Amino acid sequence: MTDILLTHSYFLRFDPKQWDNQTPYPPLATLYSSSVLRKAGFNIAFVDSMFWSGPNEIKPELSKHTPKIVFICDDGFNYLTKMCLTNMREAAFEMIRLAKTSGAAVIMSSSDATDHPEMYLGCGADFVIAGEVEQTLLELANHILREPSDLSAIKGLIYLKDGKPARSAARPNLKELDELPDPAWDLLDIASYKKAWMDRAGYFSMNVATTRGCPFHCNWCAKPIYGQRYYTRSPERVVNEIKGLVEKFGITHIWFCDDIFGLKPGWVQKFGEQLKAAGVRIKFKIQSRVDLLIKENQIDALAMAGCDEAWVGAESGSQKILDAMDKGTKIEQIHQATQMMKKAGIKPCFFLQFGYLGETAEDIQATIKMVMELMPHDIGISVSYPLPGTGFYEKVKSQLKEKTNWTDSDELAMMFKSTFPSSFYKILQRYVHAEFRKRKALMAAKAWMVKPYKNVLPSFKKLLSLAYRYPQTAYVKQKMEKYAKPL
Repeated sequence: MTDILLTHSYFLRFDPKQWDNQTPYPPLATLYSSSVLRKAGFNIAFVDSMFWSGPNEIKPELSKHTPKIVFICDDGFNYLTKMCLTNMREAAFEMIRLAKTSGAAVIMSSSDATDHPEMYLGCGADFVIAGEVEQTLLELANHILREPSDLSAIKGLIYLKDGKPARSAARPNLKELDELPDPAWDLLDIASYKKAWMDRAGYFSMNVATTRGCPFHCNWCAKPIYGQRYYTRSPERVVNEIKGLVEKFGITHIWFCDDIFGLKPGWVQKFGEQLKAAGVRIKFKIQSRVDLLIKENQIDALAMAGCDEAWVGAESGSQKILDAMDKGTKIEQIHQATQMMKKAGIKPCFFLQFGYLGETAEDIQATIKMVMELMPHDIGISVSYPLPGTGFYEKVKSQLKEKTNWTDSDELAMMFKSTFPSSFYKILQRYVHAEFRKRKALMAAKAWMVKPYKNVLPSFKKLLSLAYRYPQTAYVKQKMEKYAKPL
């Protein structure tokens, strides 16, 4: 009999956009939890639902391992799980029911479970872990399997008491992240991830976390797991982990899944030096802020370390909207950081957000104009999404009715009263993408005409794509204008 079976409830198939992308990242939080429990001497099993067809696939795993505890842990490092998609929520509910039927105690940890513990406890979970996972899980496992103690003394726990959710004291975040063992990468079916990446992207990328938390105050950003604090692993530990991933699994790219990469002064420089000393050369992608990137020698240090892409929360081309979001950045900083990254050989990429409170047609046009002027390497477009625990949520929660979450990450439904209807924002996303791709193709065509022997095949493909980019953009623009009627 297995002490603890660990899994998660993110099913790639349940998110059509991500299933089509076929660029999955492993469930990092679950792998960290696995390594902590294994180090403490528990007999564990890890099963990965990433490529499953549905939650029923946990049934044979329950029969095989007959666990005393089932721990379902959704990743606090991945924005797709932070969004709390209802497809994944329903899958988690079914996994809980199946685990309870097998006779196991069930522990749940996720952003959604932290925000709505009564829903998870109500469908059979025995415990919900609120906040950072590892220490609470370890103490709870000891309580259940080894030495029963005072349950209320275990910090970071939510459970039913007299039929109602009871909360213990909040768990302080772990400050010394180097105390954690590396994720239990050996338990993962690496081959499935590598095949997906190689077939779709032609290279193999994996996720690594160097920090936890974010100290900034964007009022739409939820932080139910790691909070407002910011703690960092040492460059040495991170480089050792990367070296192992390169040597064991042949990865050629890393996504650093931190909310903010390299905020601690001097960290990026030391990281680059440690990579060089270890003989590791690898491209990587990060998330950062424009006001941080333009400071000191941050961009040069990132470029020297191997940074290939930097995603920044540009969000809007309207300063009025950035200020309303409490973003703390300026439009001119977006321009400056973009230009500096391009000069250093780093690909700037923009997260954009439409539909925030008070956004007008003029604000939308300002965002589109900024994107087309700066022409980043790539863009990701969403609409404002109210999550519990945020200032934005408090402003709109009275407008939220039955629908408070998207079904999948491409739904883009407006769940509060916005300037325009949901149908407009869905078409707006398509239009901005179409116009952006058209301009990228034009740029490639012009570059090919100047140097026809450089990057012949990719440039020629983009040149040919203009045959459908122009009519596509015109069609989507016409359709968008049809829905551009303020509510």
